Amino acid sequence: MSLQILAKVKEQFGKSAESYVTSEVHAKGWTLARMVELVQPQADWQMLDVATGGGHTARVFAPHVAHVTVTDLTPEMLKSAENHLVASGITNTSYKIANALDLPFDDGSFDLVTCRIAPHHFPDVFPFLQEAKRVLKSGSLLAIVDNVVPEGEGGDYINAFEKLRDPSHVRCLSNEEWQQDLYGAGFELHHNEEGRMKIEFASWTARMNVSDLDRVRLQALLKQAPPEAHASLTPEFSSDRIHFYLQRIILVASG
Repeated sequence: MSLQILAKVKEQFGKSAESYVTSEVHAKGWTLARMVELVQPQADWQMLDVATGGGHTARVFAPHVAHVTVTDLTPEMLKSAENHLVASGITNTSYKIANALDLPFDDGSFDLVTCRIAPHHFPDVFPFLQEAKRVLKSGSLLAIVDNVVPEGEGGDYINAFEKLRDPSHVRCLSNEEWQQDLYGAGFELHHNEEGRMKIEFASWTARMNVSDLDRVRLQALLKQAPPEAHASLTPEFSSDRIHFYLQRIILVASG
């Protein structure tokens, strides 16, 4: 099953690589500056950015650390991220294709591991956390940003909504599940913060080349969301636009 999921991720993001570089949700989200503020990166640090996507996390951290190893599972995505970072004047980087669940690095190689808006595509989050713990120096930091859902049926509904738009979506965790997995992998949680990200429906669906039929289905899911899911998504319908909200979590932990 994991191999099937990884293949789907490579297929989906291979087709959409450039759109993730230019996506405002990924490039300008509030979590980027907040991650840097919380982590307080140091000039001598070796950093690993896992599942870099458009390279936005690497871009904001690179000026503050010695070196960033930028990784992604999808070659097209990694190349787009490299082009983006080079164009931004970032030079203290290297690039490597890597599976987040089986990182090709030695134990204790990094002072900081980051992963932003990617774990919901992983076949299983826990092996990623174990790998992050392994490649971190003792006591060093892991910083994660991802979408988060309510526990129970509301979360299941939102995950189904997300998967209809993006077949490579696996599952967003709840806040409680993140805490359990982090502690289970041997991390000490230092910061846990939730916030909302406003999503514009048209660009959100266009980024994944959603069919016209599935766009109609997604709109119906927004309109028909049960109370707990509706309270999280809080959809807004106007004459020419649809907006909704995704919950984001920032987690900073030491290994």
